[in-house]
Formats: sequence, C-alpha cells, structure tokens
Amino acid sequence: MGMMWNLWHGCHKVSEGCRNCYVYRRDSRYGIDSSQVRRTRSFRLPVERHRDGSWKVPPGMVVWTCFTSDFFIDEADEWRIEAWRMIRSRPDVHFVIVTKRVERIRQSLPDDWGCGYDNVTLYCTVEDQRQAEKRLPPFVDLPLRHRGIICEPLLGPVDLTVWLDERIEQVTVGGESGPEARACDFAWVMQLHDACAAAHVPFFFKQTGALFIKEGRHYRIARKNQMTQARKAGINLP
Repeated sequence: MGMMWNLWHGCHKVSEGCRNCYVYRRDSRYGIDSSQVRRTRSFRLPVERHRDGSWKVPPGMVVWTCFTSDFFIDEADEWRIEAWRMIRSRPDVHFVIVTKRVERIRQSLPDDWGCGYDNVTLYCTVEDQRQAEKRLPPFVDLPLRHRGIICEPLLGPVDLTVWLDERIEQVTVGGESGPEARACDFAWVMQLHDACAAAHVPFFFKQTGALFIKEGRHYRIARKNQMTQARKAGINLP
C-alpha cells in the first residue's frame, strides 16, 4: 500500500521534463504561485497519531515523498534536517524520494546516513539522453542502499546501458500527461525495456501518456486509461 507525503510545496523548473509540470498546471487553476516553496500542514504526518494512538501512516506503508516539490530543493534546506529525523524514526515505513536535483543530494544527506537508510529509496528522473548523461554518473556513485531511475516524461530515446547494474533496483518509464503533452513513442519504451532485460534490472511501464505513438500511428489516450493501456502491453519485468 502507498500514500503521499507532500511536506513542502512549490518548485522551480530545471529542464525540459518540467515544461508541462502538473503541479504548475493544477496550481494555476487556483491562482497559486508554484514557484513559491512553502512548508505544508502535512509536514509532520509520519510521526502523527490518531486519537486512539495508532499511526496516521500505518506500519508497512510505502510513502511517496514530496511529489509537489523536490525533496532536495534549496529553499527546504532548513526543514530537511527535521524531515530526515522523522524518516529515521519510522523504520517500519518505506519512503520513496524522486528528484531531478542529483547535484544537491550528497550535501543534503544527514550525518548518520552512512551507506543509506534501509527504509529510503531514491529515484533520479531523466527525460532524455542529455539529462541521463548529466544526472546518472553522479547518481550511481552516491551512498544509497536503494536506488532507481525514472524516465518520465519520456521525451526521446534514452540509452541507459552503461548505468544498468546491481545498483539500480528498477527503471520506471512513462509518457507525459496533460493537454500539452508531448509524444511518447513505444519504440523508446521498448529500447529501455530491452536494455533492462539484458542487464536483469526490473522494468515498469507506468503509463502511455496522453499522446502515444506505436508503429508510426498516433493515439490520443484519456488520462484514466493511460496506466491501463501501459499494463496491457505486458512488458513489465520483475
């Protein structure tokens, strides 16, 4: 089971994958400035309890962390120390952190990190070959117990071959959603699938995206069907 923990909100666009950011798109409907980073009322969620004493985040939960910002954004430096303390205090919960700011990870780790917390998985996102070559060399050398790669939104062919080894626990791939979505070609997805198969790395095709190309044909896919259609492809690797 999984749940979200958005302990701060707001971000800055750093590459092409951010162009049609869903956070900016959603915030604009309510007149919210997504570039303003602020701590949220959910900040202490992992250590909060219900009136009966039970955890609001139950043991065994997978917590998807900071999906309306970036955990390593510099404006959150003063809050991150406490965030790490809460994460460390809940070894019965697994925290998943996804970032584009790989260059800030090492300096932002807690003093007792060592080789990593066993209840934390870090994912680096790369949307194209340029970002793969920029972000992945430092990412694979970080002291992490659990790490993976996310190619979403996938904006072109990406060759991950040189980084696929026992350090990568999973590669997740997905197209872009939203009214301005750029195309995702199934050939790009299969290139990543085949590389993972050859390296014995688990592969997960998460969603097709809104504009999907297969064998030269273009398909418009409703948001509610994008994950279903990806699953129907039957190409996930355990």
